[in-house]
Amino acid sequence: MTPLRPTTPPTASRGPARLLAALALVIATGLAGLLPAAAQEPDLIFKKSTVWKFLTPDDKLATYGIDDPVVEGVACHYTIPERGGVKGMLGVAEEVSDISIACRQIGPISFKGKFEQGDVVYRESRSLIFKKMQIVRGCDTKRNVLVYLVYSDKLIDGSPKNSTSTVPIMPWGATNEAPRCADFVK
Repeated sequence: MTPLRPTTPPTASRGPARLLAALALVIATGLAGLLPAAAQEPDLIFKKSTVWKFLTPDDKLATYGIDDPVVEGVACHYTIPERGGVKGMLGVAEEVSDISIACRQIGPISFKGKFEQGDVVYRESRSLIFKKMQIVRGCDTKRNVLVYLVYSDKLIDGSPKNSTSTVPIMPWGATNEAPRCADFVK
């Protein structure tokens, strides 16, 4: 008769693998939520160093431009801090939430479709996981003004730091009529 050897239950050997697979699924799901609104890449206007770092990238302020994907004739410029150092060089630094924004009418305004108050215009990741910067749009229907808000949020706790910019919808060129944003809010 053969002696019985203790066997490891099949789930015990696969426990760490299952945990890693579940963690990967959570991360992929979190990152997938960032993709739809980040379809448009912002244009880098310039960067300016703020803190010199020896042998690694400096801390910088970077200014970007982006066009509103739903409202033609409006562009926004925002400035974000970018961390340098070893963590910044490796792309694992959690960026701070100090972001400023300025939006302006740059041509005749026309709407490509209806939008909801607070729709995301642009979104980008600000850390390895779960922190993102968002630019959202609304319409002050009483004053016929587009309102843009930039803020950062995190899965667990967000930041109250934000910046707001407004674009009054004005006639452009020879036209005397400006569209009313209220006609395009769902």
